[in-house]
Amino acid sequence: MTTRVLAAGDHFVLNRLLIDAVRERVPEGLEFTELTLDWPLVPFGRVAEVDEASGTEDQLIEALAGAEICLTQMAPLTRRVIEASPTLRLIGIGRGGPVNANLEAAAEHGVAVCCAPGRNAGATAEHTLGMILAAARRIPQTHAELTAGRWRSDYYRYDEVGIELRGSTIGLIGGGAVGNRVAEMLAALGAHVLIHDPYLAESTVAKLVSLDELLARSQVISLHARVTPETTGMIGAAQIAAMPAGGIIVNCARGALLDYDAVCDAIEGGHLFGAAFDVFPEEPIPAGSRLLSTPGVTLTPHLAGASRQTAVNAATILAEDVARHLRGEPLAHPA
Repeated sequence: MTTRVLAAGDHFVLNRLLIDAVRERVPEGLEFTELTLDWPLVPFGRVAEVDEASGTEDQLIEALAGAEICLTQMAPLTRRVIEASPTLRLIGIGRGGPVNANLEAAAEHGVAVCCAPGRNAGATAEHTLGMILAAARRIPQTHAELTAGRWRSDYYRYDEVGIELRGSTIGLIGGGAVGNRVAEMLAALGAHVLIHDPYLAESTVAKLVSLDELLARSQVISLHARVTPETTGMIGAAQIAAMPAGGIIVNCARGALLDYDAVCDAIEGGHLFGAAFDVFPEEPIPAGSRLLSTPGVTLTPHLAGASRQTAVNAATILAEDVARHLRGEPLAHPA
């Protein structure tokens, strides 16, 4: 008996990666159909009741006809889509959280859902390290000055130069897959690493401290927490004021964790040396945002997790759960 699989990839997690990863583990008995979604060439958005999705419900319903398995990163697995796909039994979402799938509707219709936690931990950790260095050493600003024809030797003034990571105290808020890797890299560079994470029992490379201690001691703070009701807006004006003067804030996690206006105020007022952000409260960044004009702010367009290894990891993790599903075994990464 042949099992039909829809590979609904995009221009990052490619269909060929999904198909090759599954075929490596299940070489026979599968029939693949393909749908290529527009992301990231077209930004994702909300589709019906799910978030961060690409494509339309009608597009997916048509592609899912007769499919038992759907492998995707961005397709909108809404209640309407699930109810219109009676043969569907497994949804694989190639990202850390299945925000583009209606889990309640899937459970009601006997559809298992798996995802790919940790797929981009390495990429995000390395990007975070790059952002820390970029902000600490003013790399983007000095590059821009040079390309504009200005040789700014005044950046060598004591009050303009940044810090070395070796010997500096760097605080990480969140010690999960990404935060732990950042801690390992920073420790290898000779930094003193602090972590605040109420769910972390121990760390071999960092000292676990309270948020108040982390804020008071850290010259650089990097955010790695998940967004929850408790963490939303957790770093605002009061927390920034508690940091040592000349500090740096980096956020490659989620925009909702941080008050960006408070960061701009602190930079313009001289309390912060700089900041670096890959995520924002509104994406794309709206024209006229203070982030675009505040000096000392380094920005990248939410691509910290973008590496070729991330795309391969997503396909590999999903393929392993496809094999488990077909063998009747519990999923390794159920949503």
